Amino acid sequence: MSISIRTFAVADTEAVLALWLDAFPEYRDASRPHRDPRLSIANKLGTQPELFFVAVRDEDGEGSAVIGTVMAGYDGHRGWLYSLAVAHDARRLGIGTRLVRHAEQALASMGCPKLNLQVLSSKPDVLAFYDALGFRADAVVSLGKRLDMPESETNA
Repeated sequence: MSISIRTFAVADTEAVLALWLDAFPEYRDASRPHRDPRLSIANKLGTQPELFFVAVRDEDGEGSAVIGTVMAGYDGHRGWLYSLAVAHDARRLGIGTRLVRHAEQALASMGCPKLNLQVLSSKPDVLAFYDALGFRADAVVSLGKRLDMPESETNA
C-alpha cells in the first residue's frame, strides 16, 4: 500500500466530508451548527489553504482514496492543528503520525516556534496518541466564545 501526503484539492471535498462524518460524530449533531464540515473546508480554503493536508492511498490501478486529513494554522505567534482524522481501516499504520509530522514541518518552515491543539477531555485514546508524539498538557485553561455572525454571513 502506497500512502502520500499532499495539499487538499477541491476534488477531495466529498471524500473528506465522508471521512470527517465518520471520524467526528459531533459533525452530525444538528444542535452544533458551528460544526458544519462544509463550512470548515470553505473557511480553510479562504485562510492558509496550503496548510490543509490529505493522506492518500493509491489503490492498485483504481485511482486513489483520501484516508486522512489534518489542517494547520499559523498566526505568527503559535501554530495550531485541527481535524486530524484517519479512516478506521487505516488506523494504527502510522498515517496519523505522518500527517502530524508533515504539518509540523510545514509550520516550522514558516518560523512557527510552538504548536497547540485541543482535544476533548472525553477522548483518552486521542490524548494518548498525542502524548506519544511528544505533546504535553500546558498549564493553561482553554476558553472559548461563540461569536454571532450577521445573518448574511451565516447563509453564504
